[in-house]
Amino acid sequence: MSESRSLTLAYSPCPNDTYIFAALANRWVPDAPTFDVTLADVEALNNEALRGTYDVTKVSYAVVPSVTQRYKVLRSGGALGHNCGPLLVARPESRRALEDFRNAKIVVPGRRTTAFLLLQMALGQTGPIEEMRFDRIAAAVHNGHADAGLIIHEARFTYRETGLVEVADLGEWWAGQTGLPLPLGAIIARGDFSAVETERLEQAIRASLHFARQYEDRVLAYVRRSTNESDDVIRKHIALYVNEFSEDIGAQGEAAVRKLLSRARTLENIESEVRFA
Repeated sequence: MSESRSLTLAYSPCPNDTYIFAALANRWVPDAPTFDVTLADVEALNNEALRGTYDVTKVSYAVVPSVTQRYKVLRSGGALGHNCGPLLVARPESRRALEDFRNAKIVVPGRRTTAFLLLQMALGQTGPIEEMRFDRIAAAVHNGHADAGLIIHEARFTYRETGLVEVADLGEWWAGQTGLPLPLGAIIARGDFSAVETERLEQAIRASLHFARQYEDRVLAYVRRSTNESDDVIRKHIALYVNEFSEDIGAQGEAAVRKLLSRARTLENIESEVRFA
């Protein structure tokens, strides 16, 4: 990690990410590395991670085993938690049990997302799957384009406005299966960064999070630039997804990640290896 060049950093425009990384993006953290920032949908970030595009990037935990030769998982900045899982939603007149949707057409926010991995685990089999950006899924289900939709991010707080109902909370399903927090998104960094360089990145992310908590109004102005959601939704989103695991994944978080990827081994083309910083 050269002091003379900026590092490339990519994360989603969702409020939890923009909240955590606002101070780094705006160079409000003294002595932190300089970053050239890209914001993109998480599935786009998953695909770029497979190509090794960015030095530091947000990805779904489901894609981590596929990039472990290039990257290691940082201990801070990620998204894990309780009661924060993806939801399967449908129109009110639809079938209401999860197993009723095994052969249904479902729109998902990406085949490499942790949400889709959980859906595969919970259903055992799926019917026709269509990928769609997360913020378009609820409308697609409401309009009859699909039988059900797998929603993540801000859509968790707004899907009822589209007239949809919850079929299953996959976070609750995971908690019932494991008793562990749900690993959703990881922050990964290039594997060839030294231990000292990696620790500097960790410290910078934690400092950025501490800045956000201390100067929330200033940071929220940056968060609002990347979302059309109301302040109420923004604050609910941050409260749910920015938590103690954002500071450090901890032993319980590590155990949850290893459990998720161990269970994923039975699914085609998914390995269980993970490398933490």
